[in-house]
Parts: sequence; C-alpha cells; structure tokens
Amino acid sequence: MPAPTSTPTKTRTSRPKPDAVLLAAVDLALAAARAGAEHVDDVGEHLGATTDAERFVSHRFACTMRGYRGWRWTVTVARAPRAKIATVCEVELLPGDGAILAPDWLPWSERLRPGDIGPGDVLPFHHDDPRLVPGYTPTGDDDEDRVAIEELALARVRVLAPEGRDEAAQRWYEGIRGPTAPGAIQSAAGCGSCGFIVPLQGALGQVFGVCANAWSDADGRVVSLDYGCGAHSETEVATHPTDWPAPDPIINEMTLETVSMPGDPASEDHEPSASTDGASATDSASVTDNASATDSAPSTDSASATDTVSATDTASVSESASDVEPAPEP
Repeated sequence: MPAPTSTPTKTRTSRPKPDAVLLAAVDLALAAARAGAEHVDDVGEHLGATTDAERFVSHRFACTMRGYRGWRWTVTVARAPRAKIATVCEVELLPGDGAILAPDWLPWSERLRPGDIGPGDVLPFHHDDPRLVPGYTPTGDDDEDRVAIEELALARVRVLAPEGRDEAAQRWYEGIRGPTAPGAIQSAAGCGSCGFIVPLQGALGQVFGVCANAWSDADGRVVSLDYGCGAHSETEVATHPTDWPAPDPIINEMTLETVSMPGDPASEDHEPSASTDGASATDSASVTDNASATDSAPSTDSASATDTVSATDTASVSESASDVEPAPEP
C-alpha cells in the first residue's frame, strides 16, 4: 500500500491594507517636500502614493529642478495604531522611470585604458599577470642555451605567454592595420607581397610584419600581411606627367635695343668739342697760375689771392666766349 503523500500548501503573501488617513495626507507630504527642497518651485505635482507597509505610505511629487529629469520627491508618512494624525518620517529625492543616473562605480585601478599612459607615467607591477610566463633559465648546455637565448630571446625574467600573444594578435588583426581597414579594402595588393615589409619573429611572423616604407601611413607599425595601402613596392601605376608644365621661353625678335658696354671701341671714337677743350685749357691755366702765386708769395693776404682768382675766371670766360661761333642770321 503506497504511503500517503502530503499536498504542498502555497504561502500567500498578504498585502498591506491601504490606510485612508495616510493616503489623504497629501498636503502634509507636499509641505514637507517643499521644506526639504532648496526652492519651493522645485516640487511639482503629486504623482501618486504607494503603501509600503502597514501604516506606512510614500507620496511622490514631480521634481522640476534642471538636470533631474525623471526624479521624484518621495515623502514617507506613518501613524501609530489607533492614531488619526499622520507623521512625516523622511523626505528624499529618488530616481524614477527615465531618470538620469550616474554610471556605476568603477575602481580607480580599473579606469585606466590603453593609450592613457603618457611620458613619466609608470604602471604598477603585477606578479600574476596572465599574459606573461617565467622566462628561460640557462641549463648549462651550450647548444640548448644558445637557441633559447640568442635565437628565441627568452633570457628575460618573464616572457609573453600564449594567452598574451593570442590577445595581441587578435587586437592587431581587428585594428586599423588589419584586413578590414578602409585602406586595405581599397588596396590592390597586400603587405605580404610588398618589399618594405619586415616579418616578425616566431609564430606572429606568419600573420604580421612591420612596415618600413616612409611614404606609407603605417611606417614603423605592425600590420597584418593582408593589410594594404597605396605605397606598395610593386604598384603598376606609371609616373604621371606634371599637370602644370613649364612654358617655352619667348624671344622678342621685333625690336632691337642698343646698349653701350664698357670698353666698346665705338664709344672711344667720339672727339671732344672745342668748347670743352677751351674750358679744360683755361681750367688748367687757372690752377697753374693759382699754384704759382701761392708758392711765390706765401705771406700774401687773402684779398690779393681772391683778386687773382677773379681775374683768371674772367679771362677764362672771355676765351670760351670767343671760341663760340655766332648763330647764322635767318
């Protein structure tokens, strides 16, 4: 005979009964909200009431302060058993539907992002970094140590772990130097066939390399071998002639300009005029006479010297005038 089974009973949660005295205390709650606000106008219309527990009701009022969209002034009122007067318990500003909230708290140690490290900044040391593993310890075997130290460069305290290598490869391949970049999509050939690519060492060299072309925007950066740009070494574009060619020089053969150059024999064949010769002779004579007079009579006063110069100038002018031929009469 089977054992009798008991039927599980459902536990019903009793809801608190609405309290008529507390639900009617709207004016009391509004006065308390205005007293708690900085300005009376910061409290808006009544939005409703909620029965929180037995003889506990919360009245909600709209918040009209700038920057607090969706927030509610919440005033909790209560009363003692068999009491007919409501009492204000607390006034607080709580977020409602569509309220603007601050982001969740993030510890300072987790706020650092790639690219935030600047000159002079130093990251703290992490003993258990999952991206690193202990380096190679020399064993004393020359051949084995040479391969590990010289070829694989493992003679460091810690080296890159497979997890760290995979993370870096995924980040590089999906970055701006990967095959999905706009420049790579429009490129006719990839970096794998470019003469300026320097492959990386180890497993990463199968997918990545370093660009060594100064004309490329990826110069000195790690790129995937299926990345590409317009600075490929094997482009099929010929050198385009200039769009602004220099015009041919223009020679003017219609006019002729004569220029006298120093040492030209033609300029030395011209004879000086008679008036010029007369003036030169007169000047020479005047200078000679003045010099003779000065040497012969050093103690002569300035008045006699002035008379001599005046007479000489008059004679020079007379001789020059006699050499000039009169103009013919009409």
